[in-house]
Amino acid sequence: MSHPLIDQLRFTRSEWLRGLAGISEKEASCHFGKMNCISWIVGHLAWQEQRTWLTRPQGAILFPQLNELVGHGMPMTTPSFAEMLETWHAVTKAADPFLDTFTTEILQNDLPLNGQASGQTIGSALRRVTYHYWYHIGEIQAIRQMLDHSDLPQYVGDLEAQAPYRPE
Repeated sequence: MSHPLIDQLRFTRSEWLRGLAGISEKEASCHFGKMNCISWIVGHLAWQEQRTWLTRPQGAILFPQLNELVGHGMPMTTPSFAEMLETWHAVTKAADPFLDTFTTEILQNDLPLNGQASGQTIGSALRRVTYHYWYHIGEIQAIRQMLDHSDLPQYVGDLEAQAPYRPE
């Protein structure tokens, strides 16, 4: 059984995917002012998951282009929505076996950065990734409202059935 915080991350990922349902390639490429487009957001979350769960602790970089294309602080881009979603699926699939090893003890360990101690625990990184998704869920819903989408998903979904509180 996964650690309860991993269950929460997976529920958050499912809510995020629910918020992306029905978005077209054209809609995903729309920019409103200085806001990033939805396709960028998808790639950005793939970048964060890759950086946090694959690169920092394991030295693995499946998609090196993410650093330049959608990394934090990089110039605005408009990547392909389909490509970014495919990339996100590949990254999260690769990260999941590592996440399944987490215990409370492991979550208290330092998450290395460039091979050095970072001062950030794996547990804090897990919470940062989860909360980062919720930030972008709200942003995506705002963009969808600006695109005049109706019947948007209501958040938070079926938490009690899919990821209820449970002690470790």
